Amino acid sequence: MGTIQMLQAGSGFQGMLKEGARHYAGLEEAILRNIEACVQMSKITRTSLGPMGMNKIVVTNLDKIYITSDAATLIEEMEIHHPAAKMLAMAAKTQESEVGDGTNFVLIFAGELLQQAEGLLKMGLHPSEILIGYEKAYKKCLEILPTLVTSTIKDISNKEEVLPCLLSVASTKLYGYENVLAPLIFEACGYIMPKNHTNFDVDNVRVAKIMGPSINDSTLMHGLVVVRGAETSVTSVKDAKVAVYNCPIEANQGETKGTVLLKNAEELMNYTKTEEKHMEDFIRSVSEAGINVVVAGGNVSDVALHFLEKYHIMVVKIMSKFELRRIANATGAVMLVRYGPPTPEEVGRCDEVKVEEISSQKVTIFKREKEECRMATIIIRASTNSLMDDAERTINDCVNTIKCMVRDPRFLPGAGAIEILLANEIQKYAAITPGLDQYSIQKFGQSLEIIPRTIAENCGHKAEDLIAALYSECQKSKTVGIDIESGTVKEVKVYDSYEVKMWAIRLALDAVLTLSLIHISEPTRPERISYAVFCLKKK
Repeated sequence: MGTIQMLQAGSGFQGMLKEGARHYAGLEEAILRNIEACVQMSKITRTSLGPMGMNKIVVTNLDKIYITSDAATLIEEMEIHHPAAKMLAMAAKTQESEVGDGTNFVLIFAGELLQQAEGLLKMGLHPSEILIGYEKAYKKCLEILPTLVTSTIKDISNKEEVLPCLLSVASTKLYGYENVLAPLIFEACGYIMPKNHTNFDVDNVRVAKIMGPSINDSTLMHGLVVVRGAETSVTSVKDAKVAVYNCPIEANQGETKGTVLLKNAEELMNYTKTEEKHMEDFIRSVSEAGINVVVAGGNVSDVALHFLEKYHIMVVKIMSKFELRRIANATGAVMLVRYGPPTPEEVGRCDEVKVEEISSQKVTIFKREKEECRMATIIIRASTNSLMDDAERTINDCVNTIKCMVRDPRFLPGAGAIEILLANEIQKYAAITPGLDQYSIQKFGQSLEIIPRTIAENCGHKAEDLIAALYSECQKSKTVGIDIESGTVKEVKVYDSYEVKMWAIRLALDAVLTLSLIHISEPTRPERISYAVFCLKKK
């Protein structure tokens, strides 16, 4: 009898799982649980949207504190365990890696689509009908978007054309300082821009953070700036030949410890002579190879410094491997892991390497005017580290906007206008669509209203009044939007990148399509959390 009961208990899908596991299936258990988790995550970042978005404090397991309103940073640092919420976070991270902006849009829009889908599911619609409607609405968006373009960048070096687009991006991250940062970013990108614009590299715009009175004191420097001075008395070298060592410059230490007994002064004088001779031979060979700047990826011993000073070689000590790699790329050098002079192919070159002082902080500038190796560094000055970090994220977003501008120069109206224009057209399309699909198409259009609604709410204005005004004014002009200061709808010079918006809508929809039909298998013991996700595909 006991054997029969045991076989009955282990039958079905539950029998394939290990003991103690639970299986969730169906509308109430699986789909609505996933929707709830994703909606809750989107609500976390929703209050951070727009120029007046609120900051969040994230404390990591290493007790590092992040104070920011940047959705990409929040998602990166949060420990998300729910598998459905993880998939939504992956969509946001993909948006960040592909275009560098619009992560909050992905999270908020996907969360709203799922919330609207929840209402349709409770009405009795099947998930597949909702997904078909959402896909139709997305395809309609792709048809409508090109007709809503209000600005196209014809000359990327024209400040009057590019600057308004950068101001729109900078104001959403660091409102009040966009007029300081946007011109610096434009100048930095213009300096490093190659003749073939498609070869533009966002990594050639660097950021150096130095504590100071205000962001208004931020400046731009041509070249790669390292927040560290020289180790020797040589502080300026022109037409420099650079050797980059990915190791400390010091004598090798033995693995075993020993005791040396010195009996007289002569033995003490002769004790380090061999080490000194080897070090001098090494430094002399480097000097004879024409090297006058050495970048060390670790400590430089006193003996090595003595001989480097003797041969008039400038030394910069870099403790970060990433910074060392950037210097090697900027100078065209090859990082060496051996002691010895570099070959001609391994030598890097700079027009000038010099040490300057910014507010009592010494910095070293590597400047090279060769087109493919040009780099520019924006020196950020601010009174707190969190403000400098936010300024750095703003710069990264703006530089990525330039990259998107190179690929696709089209821009859409911002400040909530593009979402209302799309929502209006999608809802008109829903009205003429037969079948049950029209309900999900209509909800797709209504979901787009969440962006202007959130912008208005975060600014402290009445969202319903502004959305109604947007629907009315957008019929007359495409370039109107929400003025966050006056709380009215009027002509504003705010633009959204076409590529950013297209990617954001696509990734948000992909996440929703994936999450709408999922079953979850989860063990009961919380100390060993593992998930098995089964996606049901439509035929």
